[in-house]
Amino acid sequence: MKSRTLFGVIFCTLVVALLTLAPLARADVTLRPGDSFDVRIGGVPSDEMTTVNGTYTIDGEGNLNMPYIGKISVNGMTQSQISSVIERTYRSREIYTNPTITLVIAATGRFVNVGGAVKNPQRVPYTPDMTVLSAINAAGDFNEFANQAKVQLLRDGKVIVVNCKELRRDPSKDPGVRPGDQIQVPERWF
Repeated sequence: MKSRTLFGVIFCTLVVALLTLAPLARADVTLRPGDSFDVRIGGVPSDEMTTVNGTYTIDGEGNLNMPYIGKISVNGMTQSQISSVIERTYRSREIYTNPTITLVIAATGRFVNVGGAVKNPQRVPYTPDMTVLSAINAAGDFNEFANQAKVQLLRDGKVIVVNCKELRRDPSKDPGVRPGDQIQVPERWF
């Protein structure tokens, strides 16, 4: 009997530790138009949870359309900022007294597109620590025709030219990428 009790205490302690540390492991990701995520609400009557809980998508203008409050601007915000804005809006409009909002983002829905003169052009699953070179490596690395000095990083309609030869000499200058970025490796002229 003592072993079951000890096992139960150890098990509960591990579960509490994992639940406490899990949020620390997640990155607070900046969301953009077209991103979808699940919204979970707590601190409200259970019949109201089903009205709010669901999958939402940020529209092309950076707005999120939520039940009872309509459109709210979330352009360029992180997931924790969006949670706070939704909670504040529900409170300020006196719809809910003490709501808690959690956003759950599917990791599989976020990619960086790598194309051009790489061995395996593809959509690479985004990770928060991803850089230009690591994205290219995930696409099989440069092929023999690649112009490594003029790699293009396309973000928000702008083109940033990156010299990957210099980045290999000084990896601290390797720029981070964001979900939705496109990396285009041109071919060199012979």
